Amino acid sequence: MSGESELPAAMGKVARRELALNGLTRLDQFDGASEKELLAIHGVGPKAIGILREHLERDGRMLAP
Repeated sequence: MSGESELPAAMGKVARRELALNGLTRLDQFDGASEKELLAIHGVGPKAIGILREHLERDGRMLAP
């Protein structure tokens, strides 16, 4: 992990780390991503999804249900 992540710190350390291990470090990578697939990643729970959804919506992006 390079440390170069734009994921919100409010998501929590474990969620950000696990997403990065899955190659997800930029918000634009989540546009249209499935909530179900993200929730299947260890350490990513409803709180992290809610925070992620909020940040994406600020930029006019969204997660797939």
